[in-house]
Amino acid sequence: MAEDLQIKGNTKEEKYQSIIPQIKALIDGETDTIANMANICAALKYGFNFFWVGFYLVKDNQLVLAPFQGPVACTRIHLGKGVCGTAWKNNEVIIVDDVDKFPGHIACSSLSKSEIVLPIYNSKNEIIGVLDIDSDEYATFDKTDALYLNQILKLMGQ
Repeated sequence: MAEDLQIKGNTKEEKYQSIIPQIKALIDGETDTIANMANICAALKYGFNFFWVGFYLVKDNQLVLAPFQGPVACTRIHLGKGVCGTAWKNNEVIIVDDVDKFPGHIACSSLSKSEIVLPIYNSKNEIIGVLDIDSDEYATFDKTDALYLNQILKLMGQ
């Protein structure tokens, strides 16, 4: 199914509420996780004009780059390293208003200014990866993003 996204609303919350049913329609019935991740990345990147949107999957006790949209990225991230590795290690959503102030931040791009990382879980509630979104502006992300992005991640498991 290919279609154009129609993002409506003035607030961040309204935009998420507009895009979530469209993402659900894009991935509904598709059983390939990589294909679904690719479409989610594209929808979020172009729907919100984020600088970088991508997934990292746990493989051999590292986070390994998976589908993404944006400039080239770091390929492997170790447990506890950078924002992604820390979110994985601590099993928590991390929102960073200024990546240069995050201890051990891995700078894949000097243009990235703020970031949100959310763990992804399998049916056994084990972390299988993370969703990483970067902005080229400071303090882009907040609890609203965390709430709705978690809803989008849950769609992958349905």
